[in-house]
Amino acid sequence: MTHAARLLLLVGAATMLQGCLAKTAWDVATLPVRAAGKAVDITTTSQSEADQKRGREIRRREERLGMLQRRYDGLLDRCNGGDTRACAEARAIYAEIISLLPAVPLESD
Repeated sequence: MTHAARLLLLVGAATMLQGCLAKTAWDVATLPVRAAGKAVDITTTSQSEADQKRGREIRRREERLGMLQRRYDGLLDRCNGGDTRACAEARAIYAEIISLLPAVPLESD
């Protein structure tokens, strides 16, 4: 290979590498910013995600309240029939119902 051909090849390679080196330098320089943005996205909860989570929690409490109410009604019937053990259990369930009520929002009609 002649000296001129080598020189031409070297100049061509240097020209192509400049773009590659510039892109690499840009990627390295912007990496901390991109990483910080990704971390913020991961750690923050969007409003819709928060609403969905709150809705699931409310539904869970409502289901628990409904189950307790059905159980309380059955125990109350047994208590009225003279079962003192059912009365004690009904009082305990009633206390749990009362503690759950503030956490369940009222439905508007």
